[in-house]
Amino acid sequence: MIGYIFLGTAIVLEIISTSMLKLSMGFTKLVPSIVFVVGMSSAFYSLSKALNVIPLSIAYAIWSGIGTALTAVIGVYIWKEELSMTAVVGIGLIVVGVILLNLKGAH
Repeated sequence: MIGYIFLGTAIVLEIISTSMLKLSMGFTKLVPSIVFVVGMSSAFYSLSKALNVIPLSIAYAIWSGIGTALTAVIGVYIWKEELSMTAVVGIGLIVVGVILLNLKGAH
């Protein structure tokens, strides 16, 4: 259970950091740039702690899959970006892949 708490923390920190990367305007804005560096460093630390309990393939699939999907949602709702149907299908396939990998890991 603690591994998944660390993994969830890593995902949240990565999503916040990615938004700060956009706000940093190519690292020209100091505060978002600092938040990005600290947030990503903390995300990788949390991911490393999760890997003490969760297999690498499972943890990384969850981290990257959920991170990708939630970052796309944030892009749409906060940054007013548009997603094509192809992008929606692609994100759906990522989520399905994460589910299948977790089912494989459960055995």
